[in-house]
Amino acid sequence: MIELQEEKVSAIEQKGNYAIVAITKHGVELARKLGSSFQNADVYYMSKFEKGDEAAKDIQMFTGSVRLLLPSLFQAYQGLIIIISLGAVVRMIAPLLKDKKTDPGVVVIDDKGEHVISVLSGHIGGANELTKEVAAALKARPIITTASDVQGTIPVDLFGKRFGWVWDSSEKLTPVSAAVVNEEKIAVVQESGEKEWWHYGPSIPENIKVYDSIDGALEAGPDAALVITHRKLSEEEHEILHNGVLYRPKVIVLGIGCNRGTTTEEIEAVIEETLKELQFSKKSVKAICTIDIKKDEAGLLQVASKNNWEFIYFTTAELNSVKMEMPSETVFKYTGAYGVSEPAALLYSGAEKLELVKKISGNVTISVAIIPN
Repeated sequence: MIELQEEKVSAIEQKGNYAIVAITKHGVELARKLGSSFQNADVYYMSKFEKGDEAAKDIQMFTGSVRLLLPSLFQAYQGLIIIISLGAVVRMIAPLLKDKKTDPGVVVIDDKGEHVISVLSGHIGGANELTKEVAAALKARPIITTASDVQGTIPVDLFGKRFGWVWDSSEKLTPVSAAVVNEEKIAVVQESGEKEWWHYGPSIPENIKVYDSIDGALEAGPDAALVITHRKLSEEEHEILHNGVLYRPKVIVLGIGCNRGTTTEEIEAVIEETLKELQFSKKSVKAICTIDIKKDEAGLLQVASKNNWEFIYFTTAELNSVKMEMPSETVFKYTGAYGVSEPAALLYSGAEKLELVKKISGNVTISVAIIPN
């Protein structure tokens, strides 16, 4: 808990590059939503809106005036995303301003999440690009007032944030960003994930080429690479990351059935084992799907909550509408559905086939699908 008093301000715990700040009920909901998709952002909000899961989600709460918190955030972070009225923010940050070369980017969001405004350090501080990504994530309107507001290229550290993509490692963010800004030869390799990621200008610059395989990109010999895949790379493929960033799109759907009372630990162990067998990244998991009679299953709910995954359930009629490779009379006897994990994964993902068809391990049955791009 951060205590804010005129004579003393408790230390913040910085982990990411961006801070998201809220002081209202609706603002807190927006902050939590953004915090779940912006991998390198820290969330701060008033303690009176505590929900009980803040420690697990690394959310920092504060008491007292937010005006006393901003100086610490201003010094520590690359960018601030503040869900407070524009006028109030301007008054609070005015005494903190020093130079456009050193001031952080500041973005303001209205309490309803309808407008995202680039307020400070639009270019050098990156507020303009941050505004676009935040607006896209909230389906809000970005407001940018600088005369020349785009570079027309990819912001490497924010790439795909609107879709919830996360990077595996931050190690190469700086050199890859430099290569992109300097218009060097860039390869974008996309094996999965949303394809509508380009929005930085009328068309993709000539120095950026898109490939559907790592082998094809390696043959072209790029100066830097952005790789989008749910797969774990082979030893040979790792060469592309010599100067590259690996992004994990949220495309893996886990269909899961389990016996009543199955522990969180057992469910997680089966998931980990299954993903390892498939050579898929856990960071690309989007949802756990099951049958509606399991909507209160503690183990499933806890696994989903712990990993910030969606938890989806379907009726027996919905599940039975799907053609299954391995229908089960036993499952039908107890649930009214001829299968749970198989049809649940197919229904949510929209895939035509499963990557894994109904593996049974102890008390857990699991199927895996990939959301087609």
